[in-house]
Amino acid sequence: MVERAGRALLSRRRRELLLGAVVLALLAALPLGVSGAYLRGLIVLALLYAGLSQAWNILGGYCGQISLGHALYFGIGAYTSALLFTRAGLSPFIGMFAGGLLSGLSAFLVGIPCFRLSGHYYAIATIVIGMMAALLASNWDFINAAQGITIPFHGEAWRNLQFRTAVLPFHYVMLVYAALMWLIAWVIEGSRWGFYWRAVKDDVTAARSLGVSIYPSKLAAAAISGAATGIGGALYAQYVGFIDPESAFDLSLSVLIALPAVVGGIGTLWGPLLGAAVLIPVQQLSVAWFGSAAGGIDLMVYGALIMVLALSRPEGLVSFFHPRARQEAVDHG
Repeated sequence: MVERAGRALLSRRRRELLLGAVVLALLAALPLGVSGAYLRGLIVLALLYAGLSQAWNILGGYCGQISLGHALYFGIGAYTSALLFTRAGLSPFIGMFAGGLLSGLSAFLVGIPCFRLSGHYYAIATIVIGMMAALLASNWDFINAAQGITIPFHGEAWRNLQFRTAVLPFHYVMLVYAALMWLIAWVIEGSRWGFYWRAVKDDVTAARSLGVSIYPSKLAAAAISGAATGIGGALYAQYVGFIDPESAFDLSLSVLIALPAVVGGIGTLWGPLLGAAVLIPVQQLSVAWFGSAAGGIDLMVYGALIMVLALSRPEGLVSFFHPRARQEAVDHG
């Protein structure tokens, strides 16, 4: 029986990997059929947030530690890359990994006191720490405070990740980021750490009785999630060419990072991608259509969609595509 279950699990994971390769190929070909720069930009943002939400899902979905402060790690990654590029002339690729390391270290340090808390107290603590970081960034002259940092344009070049006249290169940059985050999640699902984290999420007492080291497990999940989010922040900084405290540390950004995973299917492999494919275009289009005409209507439209999805599919959008996803989401939720 155990051997049969093992073979079934291995077969399922192989099918997931094959499906992932097919989806990757389709997404790589997607911009070839889209001519408008605005629509291509929507796809780029959707891919970015698919990767960011997958990074959040490592901690919030698999480990069950709901964080509402991931904008902190996003901002650290964005500012680190921007500062190294503008003041030291270092490649964004170096800044990206430096930002990821600092973000991962920050998540680890935040986790040391905060993982002593549980449930909603942990979520509240992440909000408070994120707000403190935003306040500090807005008044820290070394990083230009509230004025932000404008990234100078040195010409179209892959080495600087700068493409001001074409959106297509950034499509593939963000696609690689989203694909790597998906692959990391796939590896985690079948790894010992993945089983540890799901056990911690389902029942801490039972996990501890089985020999799972709760505290180190949470810290490891936080470090990986924070580092992956910081890399996404660095990519965003290069994409927009400007970063400031409002765009990097705002609480709404933390919510936007978490929402695709929550709506798509928290703690699932495909949830963040599905959620980002739906929520990010709706959010951007609602701002474009209603934002300047009547304040607040864009938020009402966006919020109404989230409410409809949450009420109709509380287990996430993944349940539309997999007959067993509904029960699996309930079992792991």
